[in-house]
Amino acid sequence: MLATTSPAEPRVSSHKTRPFSLIGFNRPIKSVVESWSGLSVGLAQGFLGSFMETMRVALLCILMLACGFRVGADGRDRRYKEGDRVPLYANKVGPFHNPSETYRFYDLPFCSPDHVTEKKEALGEVLNGDRLVDAPYELNFREEKRSKSLCKKSLSKKDVGKLRDAVSKDYYFQMYYDDLPLWGFLGRIKKDKPDSSKSKYLLFKHIHFEILYNGDRVIEINVQADPNLSVDITDDKEINVEFSYSVSWKKTEVPFEKRMEKYSKSSFLPHHLEIHWFSIVNSCVTVLLLTGFLATILMRVLKNDFNKYSHDEESIEDQEETGWKYLNGDVFRFPKNKSLFSSIIGSGTQLLALTIFIFLLALVGVFYPYNRGALFTALVVIYALTSGIAGYTATSFYMQLEGTNWVRNLLLTGCLFCGPLFLTFCFLNTVAIVYSATAALPFGTILVILLIWALVTSPLLVLGGVAGKNSQTEFHAPCRTTKHPREIPQLPWYRSTIPQMMMAGFLPFSAIYIELYYIFASVWGHKIYTIYSILFIVFIILIIVTAFITVALTYFQLAVEDHEWWWRSVLCGGSTGIFIFFYCIYYYQARSDMSGFMQTSFFFGYMTCICYGFFLMLGTVGFRASLLFVRHIYQLIKCE
Repeated sequence: MLATTSPAEPRVSSHKTRPFSLIGFNRPIKSVVESWSGLSVGLAQGFLGSFMETMRVALLCILMLACGFRVGADGRDRRYKEGDRVPLYANKVGPFHNPSETYRFYDLPFCSPDHVTEKKEALGEVLNGDRLVDAPYELNFREEKRSKSLCKKSLSKKDVGKLRDAVSKDYYFQMYYDDLPLWGFLGRIKKDKPDSSKSKYLLFKHIHFEILYNGDRVIEINVQADPNLSVDITDDKEINVEFSYSVSWKKTEVPFEKRMEKYSKSSFLPHHLEIHWFSIVNSCVTVLLLTGFLATILMRVLKNDFNKYSHDEESIEDQEETGWKYLNGDVFRFPKNKSLFSSIIGSGTQLLALTIFIFLLALVGVFYPYNRGALFTALVVIYALTSGIAGYTATSFYMQLEGTNWVRNLLLTGCLFCGPLFLTFCFLNTVAIVYSATAALPFGTILVILLIWALVTSPLLVLGGVAGKNSQTEFHAPCRTTKHPREIPQLPWYRSTIPQMMMAGFLPFSAIYIELYYIFASVWGHKIYTIYSILFIVFIILIIVTAFITVALTYFQLAVEDHEWWWRSVLCGGSTGIFIFFYCIYYYQARSDMSGFMQTSFFFGYMTCICYGFFLMLGTVGFRASLLFVRHIYQLIKCE
């Protein structure tokens, strides 16, 4: 009935391959050099300082969440006696190359019991599209079976057509036996001759389970189909099929604690590990070259500026006022659209905190292979818990910018990321409902998410906003802002916003390009990603490169007397998200076999939201780094 395969070994059919499986200076030159040499430390301290208090509060919640996952995963003993029933659940079926397009197991005309019992699932499992039901097979502990008849089924023309369509689209199934995942294909396409245009569609009707045990515990399960026991479903005609299965048990010395290592080995370890390290070395070299170039150029420029401004007063007065120093009356002029700007900084800070907390959970081993729904549960819970960060950061910064309507700013902050995500979800959930796919969330799950938003996210957002309003912090500007803005000179086209964004986004993207493929193959494919330490290093590199390239472009912008750097720093910092979106298009067209309206809409819908989140997060990083840099260099000069 069902053909199976291991995620580590690709199964090749006769018609296609199935690859299963980020004014003057008043200080001496020495003081300038020493101050500049401490800028990189100041940047790091600035980033960390804004999160330390929040992380102290949230770390306890994260640790409790991690403990909850581990207890939920290992709470049951999983010890059996001979003849005991071992839980076997059928999960879903769907086209192999369309991971989002999955359907309930019994949507296809398989042998089904009179009453289908559904397993109660956690929030993350439902969000993952899991719909577990009792499977029709009986795999009792250490009970061997040979050619056990499952059922005799009469398939109508409609059933045959549905199964033939499933075989042609490489439908696979997924089950869980004692929480161990297993997969397989429903059938295969056979050609009588290699050059023949005619094909036969064969449905497997016998499946064999090979189960390994150690003492009273299940360690491993392998499944395979007998290609000789198949039925031809090429023609539209009624057929009678007897489905059957067999079970064999073998003893193994593998301990229970290591039974999930099989799935870790089927990930990118160890075959592609050297590629990962090559990616990190390449990224580190990029960071060192970039920071060295930035430090050398800016140190030399600042030294030249000092030598220029350290002449006697007559020569200074005769000089024409040019350069970044003469923007001291405009460089801290508040940007337009203060409310939107503050909301972006608040939302980006929250997303950065969310990402850091997810990495903490990953590094302590919460997201081990096939811990069903753990990642989705963590995303929902941590996003709700960190909403206070967005409220506090946005409102506090808005008040520093002398904003007046902080309530509107708070509402905008709450909707800036959640709004587009909610609209995208509504559209995609409607598509899933039309397709009758498991990606369509039940009403109860939607209600739970709305309750989390209403009872946790919104109250914490409001509390953070009230705390930010009452913080009474003032914007620290080393120079006074003049009443009228200075005129910005005519600049060449390559100093405009879009070319600067392309330059700013390319370098960070090149540092994470290699790792992106493995992430996409895991999220939108059947690979398993387990090297979270490498991913965390790549993420740190991404943050550093984004910060330094934005600082460099901000200096070059000020050097040509363009003082409107606020929005430019956000756009340049967040432009990496645009590059990631372009990579999504490339991946869909050249690196994947995804097809169909549902899969296409899910891929581009959710990836657009993710790229938008990267834009907000990295845009915040770029602005914070630029703000620290601008404050630092203008503190070194005597502002009149």
